[in-house]
Amino acid sequence: MRKTHNIGFRNFLHKPSFKPSTKPRPFKAYSFVPFSPLAMLDPTILTIGGIVLGIAMIERILERWGVIDFSDRFAKVMRFILPVTFYGALFYFFATFMF
Repeated sequence: MRKTHNIGFRNFLHKPSFKPSTKPRPFKAYSFVPFSPLAMLDPTILTIGGIVLGIAMIERILERWGVIDFSDRFAKVMRFILPVTFYGALFYFFATFMF
């Protein structure tokens, strides 16, 4: 059974109460958002990144060998494919990563 604590109206307005109305209780807080930089080491993302880097290296090798015409055609195609691949991989990462 709880004891009630009566405070007069004048004391209520001018004086703080002597006892706190609630007792602070310790609690443990847990985070439900597991974020780790290792989450970016997803095999699909690494595979897509490796393919994109390989294609860029092939283009640079073609320029060094002097096959400029083929390298230019390759660069025109890659201007479209690389951004689409990047945004697709970014969408895949956020779609499969649990927040």
